[in-house]
Amino acid sequence: MWTIVRDIFVIIFLISGIFFFVVGVIGLLRMPDVFTRMHATTKCDTMGAGLIFLGLILWKGFSLVSLMIFVVLLFIWMTNPTAAHYIAKSAYHRLKNQSDEKRE
Repeated sequence: MWTIVRDIFVIIFLISGIFFFVVGVIGLLRMPDVFTRMHATTKCDTMGAGLIFLGLILWKGFSLVSLMIFVVLLFIWMTNPTAAHYIAKSAYHRLKNQSDEKRE
């Protein structure tokens, strides 16, 4: 009985994670500028990876493999927002410099 419930939750987590990845890709293709594209992809990638990895942890049970998956998940949760921040900062400075050059 527990395995059926566990498998149902694993399937729900995996399908939800895939959904967020698909939405992120659609956002990447449809959004007009770097800021909205970055917002769509980083939010959806973080959520999609989180759901998929949580589904894998639940499927694997408490083991060394699930601990390693959790460590990778923590790494993604820390680096993805940080990378997005620096990409946005770089794009902002690039656009600012371009507008300053046009004024001169």
